[in-house]
Amino acid sequence: MKFTAEHEALRKTVRDFVQKEINPHCDEWEATGQFPIHEVFKKLGNLGLLGIQKPEEYGGMGLDYSYNLVAAEELGMANCGGVPLAIGVQTDMCTPAIARFGSDELKRTFLAPAIAGDMVGCIGVSEVGAGSDVAGLKTTAKKDGDDYIINGSKMWITNGPQADFICLLANTSDDKPHKNKSLIVVPMNSPGITFSPHLNKLGMRSSETAQIFFDDVRVPQRFRIGAEGTGFMMQMLQFQEERLWGAANVIKALENCIDQTIEYCRERKTFGTPLIDNQVIHFRLAELQTEVEALRALTYQACELHIEGKDVTKLASMAKLKAGRLGREVTDSCLQYWGGNGFMWDNPASRAFRDVRLVSIGGGADEIMLGIISKMMGILPGKRKD
Repeated sequence: MKFTAEHEALRKTVRDFVQKEINPHCDEWEATGQFPIHEVFKKLGNLGLLGIQKPEEYGGMGLDYSYNLVAAEELGMANCGGVPLAIGVQTDMCTPAIARFGSDELKRTFLAPAIAGDMVGCIGVSEVGAGSDVAGLKTTAKKDGDDYIINGSKMWITNGPQADFICLLANTSDDKPHKNKSLIVVPMNSPGITFSPHLNKLGMRSSETAQIFFDDVRVPQRFRIGAEGTGFMMQMLQFQEERLWGAANVIKALENCIDQTIEYCRERKTFGTPLIDNQVIHFRLAELQTEVEALRALTYQACELHIEGKDVTKLASMAKLKAGRLGREVTDSCLQYWGGNGFMWDNPASRAFRDVRLVSIGGGADEIMLGIISKMMGILPGKRKD
């Protein structure tokens, strides 16, 4: 992928934002389990960073996905995973379908304020009994006059407790599981919406996450995105950008973990010799950096084809799979070289170890990625490659 001066200018803007507005506060936000999301998002909105590839008529920059990839990469330099995750939810998980398929009213009511940083969004797909099994979700939206009446619940919803709207996937008919779902934008101040206490997560501690309950929540049918029954298809398209964003975001986070480990191993001595002088350590770190470069190449290739309008389902799934598994490998290996310090809660390798574990679960578990890849290779029973 060839980056222009414009790419590099954007990269510097995001890098400076991370260094000035995120990293000085990460320890505090991790300890409290939340960050001032509206304040941070407004600053991001003022810089145009919440609408990089969104339409200019709604406040976006109108750039292609390569610029989004650059921003996702640089956000990986944050000293915690939770804040970048919350930003990614806003830019690449709850708004792509609105931007691509939403009505002008939806775009002006929800997308434009989200781009400006005046509204915080979240995505409502997962449920207690339907995480990666999107077809199995149970939340319903039944017609009542010009409205939908929504009942059900959504689980593990990042940004949920402070969100202004949710892009909700719900069953709107009794048709087949892939044809009975619609995406609906639901204002979070609607009567009938309640929350669980904040979920006590292993990692991503600075992002707020909760279960959301919908009890006879009334929302206008005109808040549906696109045609009724096309929600599953839209969400699958939305997943592709989510997975590309996740893979890109991991790249520099893993490089940062490796770099911090190198510095520690240079300073830490055992038996009178710096740890880094042990061949088993510097060879292993070289191997891990090589794997990160391979992930970067795969992610960049998927991005280039996505920009060209190609179907990148297989490559995006591969990048997501590789990002999650490599993330676990890199952080586990690096943590080991920090020794006892690596077992401490606030150690950078320890935090990265906890945070990156989500990549193999959220947005489709590793097993779902493997299923998609196998299907597209034509090696599932009853399937063949075209």
